[in-house]
Amino acid sequence: MPKSRRMTFTGTGGEELAGRLDLPPGPPRAVALFAHCFTCGKDVVSASRISRALTELDIAVFRFDFTGLGESDGEFANATFSSNIEDLVRAASHLRTTLAAPSLLIGHSLGGAAVIAAASEIPESRAVVTIGAPADPAHVADLFTAEHAEIEAAGVSTVRLAGRSFRVRREFLSDIAAQPQTDRIAELGRALLVLHAPGDQLVGIDNARQIFDTARHPKSFVSLDDADHLLSDRADAMYAAKVIAGWADRYLPPAPARDTDVPDAEPGTVVVTDMSDTGFTQRIQAGKHIVIADEPPSAGGDDLGPTPYGLLLAALGSCTSMTMRMYAQRKGWPLESTTVKLQHSRIHAEDCTHCETRQGKLDHITRAISMEGDLDDDQRARLLEIADKCPVHRTLDSEIVIETSEDDASAAP
Repeated sequence: MPKSRRMTFTGTGGEELAGRLDLPPGPPRAVALFAHCFTCGKDVVSASRISRALTELDIAVFRFDFTGLGESDGEFANATFSSNIEDLVRAASHLRTTLAAPSLLIGHSLGGAAVIAAASEIPESRAVVTIGAPADPAHVADLFTAEHAEIEAAGVSTVRLAGRSFRVRREFLSDIAAQPQTDRIAELGRALLVLHAPGDQLVGIDNARQIFDTARHPKSFVSLDDADHLLSDRADAMYAAKVIAGWADRYLPPAPARDTDVPDAEPGTVVVTDMSDTGFTQRIQAGKHIVIADEPPSAGGDDLGPTPYGLLLAALGSCTSMTMRMYAQRKGWPLESTTVKLQHSRIHAEDCTHCETRQGKLDHITRAISMEGDLDDDQRARLLEIADKCPVHRTLDSEIVIETSEDDASAAP
């Protein structure tokens, strides 16, 4: 079954933005970033249905509420189109450090204009999809033309959109009017799919024509026939999702094979399987748990998971935090949470004053630990000592013997 989890990250104005990450049952083939329509939210029917449909096609999808909408903090009136673009870039950065950078960008209505604008700042993105998007962000100002004079005169006014009231500032109008969207479309540099319904009453079909005519190849247009602007009919949302996944197929990393018949790895055994003929993606099975390892694009990988050294640091960091938690619980100390930040590098042996090796280079791991809770100085000092006693730390500090042989199952008869 697909899984969904809540994720938050810090927005442009310092507010906490709330998002939802929809994950496929197995290892994700790729990650998509979804931008919702103007004043909608991450949980609008079209966004949730398209996201869930894409997970069934091995694509993980992250969707979040822009400032002041849904579960996100901040005030809607303080947001601009430019801040929305920056928040998309920040969302991609958050994905880059927690799962993988998005290779597919999807935007609905004004969100479609936003993903086109953000694409150049998300280098891993390979394909962009717009759904009912305006060719010019300033199009949204037509939704409340009666309030323009008051907004310009007073600096802010309350407008009614989709049955709800929103405060709009003068800065928002000037910001969307100054966007170089035509240049962005022409210089997109990524595959583009334009989805639009001919009968869209909110954003006319002529917008799709302008986007398509301005964009360079590879580009595609697919009609959504009699769908409404919000894709409120489930069949329309499902159709859009299938079209997106089918179209994006040639631009995304190869789909991993579904190992539904592979039993859980036996306890204490980890099985690593190469998933790509040309890249470095690895499927890691530990018991019933599946993890993906990869390398970044700069090293020839597809960035679908942490690097091997990233996993090594993760093992040390998680073991450190678990060991500290166990000790604090046993002592009854008020340790609320622990954050362990680790980095790996290679240093010259002569630069290490306490190392026995004096020549060549050494592996160097830095570990910075922060502790939350009403702990006194002695308790904090003791917990730092305990961190050095975690089993993975001791393993890395001890002499390690690794024996390599060919598995009998793969040996030639």
